[in-house]
Amino acid sequence: MSTSNNQGYVKSEHHQGLTIIEFFHPQSNSLPGRLLSDLTHAIHGAGNDKDTKVIILRSAGEKAFCAGASFDELMAIDDAEQGFQFFSGFAHLINAMRKCPKFIIARIHGKCVGGGVGIAAAADYAIAVEGADVKLSELAVGIGPFVVGPAVERKMGLAGFSSLSIDATMWRNAEWARRKGLYAELHTGPAELDEAIHRLSTQLLHSNPEAMAMMKDMFWKGTEHWDQLLPERAAVSGRLVISPFTRHAIQQFKKK
Repeated sequence: MSTSNNQGYVKSEHHQGLTIIEFFHPQSNSLPGRLLSDLTHAIHGAGNDKDTKVIILRSAGEKAFCAGASFDELMAIDDAEQGFQFFSGFAHLINAMRKCPKFIIARIHGKCVGGGVGIAAAADYAIAVEGADVKLSELAVGIGPFVVGPAVERKMGLAGFSSLSIDATMWRNAEWARRKGLYAELHTGPAELDEAIHRLSTQLLHSNPEAMAMMKDMFWKGTEHWDQLLPERAAVSGRLVISPFTRHAIQQFKKK
């Protein structure tokens, strides 16, 4: 499965029990609504595919893993309903990752901002490279990490999540993210990163699918209410994004 145009793509490749889902956008792998929808669809598809045992989620390029929400799309939102629809894209993606019965390994090859941190947190096992620094920049543009917040807090704890959320312009380095639990492993470069992913995915391909599905249910216990919570959070962000304060903040942010 592949969807692409000059504004990015999502593609899935299947190899002997392993499904690799890759996304790309020319603006630092930011995520407009279409790519969020395509990613969600790809996760659903791989989760329901009886031949898929393990999923690797990655982005293309050599710089940022994911810059979060598309600023162009944020600026184009005219009312709260449009805002809700856009932020629901992140809610649907995180819930799809949460409910997918297969383990999702995230390959974090570069920096994560906003929704990118949420994707790393929603993965079952994130393997990163040194330099994969993190930032939750939402408050700096007048919003707040409401939709990704539950996933980030679950993985990093309230202290780590609140530190990232409050100091919204400060980068935390990849080692900090590993210590806080966002990353399960940290490696020195892309070759070491890919070697670690190959090792783990090969091991999991030889593991019991039923046991892995039951383990995933166990790990995500207590999040069943996210089907209601995350859309509620999307509505909050959808209202905030159309405020004069936020519109001005995004315009100033884009000028930097």
